[in-house]
Amino acid sequence: MSQIPNLTLNDGVAIPQFGFGVFQVPPAETAKAVTTAFELGYRHIDTAAIYGNEAEVGAAIAAAGIARDELFVTTKLWNGEQGYDSALRAFDVSAGKLGLDVVDLYLIHWPVPSRDRYVDSWRALVRLKEDGRVRSIGVSNFQPAHLRRLFDEVGVVPSVNQVELHPHLQQAALRAFHAEHGIVTEAWSPLAQGAVLDAPVLEKIAAAHGKTTAQVVLRWHIQLGNVVFPKSVTPSRIAENVDVFDFALSDAELASIATLERAERTGFDPDTMDLA
Repeated sequence: MSQIPNLTLNDGVAIPQFGFGVFQVPPAETAKAVTTAFELGYRHIDTAAIYGNEAEVGAAIAAAGIARDELFVTTKLWNGEQGYDSALRAFDVSAGKLGLDVVDLYLIHWPVPSRDRYVDSWRALVRLKEDGRVRSIGVSNFQPAHLRRLFDEVGVVPSVNQVELHPHLQQAALRAFHAEHGIVTEAWSPLAQGAVLDAPVLEKIAAAHGKTTAQVVLRWHIQLGNVVFPKSVTPSRIAENVDVFDFALSDAELASIATLERAERTGFDPDTMDLA
């Protein structure tokens, strides 16, 4: 546990840089997977209302016997609940399922610009932070234009932006924008759902370090400064994923991974995604 570094958000809150994601983990398997992650030293759990497993995450937290201040829990506002009042109600539902009085990080899941409710939703998240219901607030899948509206219309900069990010979609311009404004980058689909793992560049680096290609990619995220939370329900893979703090990639190796950029997404385009 001690080997996982913390990053400091722009509001002063510390966030573990490596965590455990439960996207697409069936509810029936979630509590067991989260419990395994806790046993292996994970302390950062990332869920969302739309994942349908907040209650099971909460059950694992309640059973773990880990001090609350040692855990960092993120959940997210789904698109159909966007808007000021509806976002506040949705947060109450999520917090209740998690069994938490205070959530560490609450995110707007997608901007859904066609519905134009994300600014009002952001005002609701600001209210939740002011009321002490959440420690930090942020967004997910936001582009620079969406972020600028939050800056201009609300005057509060998100602490994080969680976006699709992997060697085939390295988001260099967006990461630079985040750095300029003090926003921490979080990476979802960090392994591109496995699509990057057979790249010869990664296989060569993995062989040199005695690691798997997945571990090389996760280490790449860490050295870029991303917060990353791979998902698995297999105990051996959960253990393997976090075993990335005993080696480092050289500048030459980082440069070779940069050549894998393809601007390819595994998920939706944030500018057009309109799923409620």
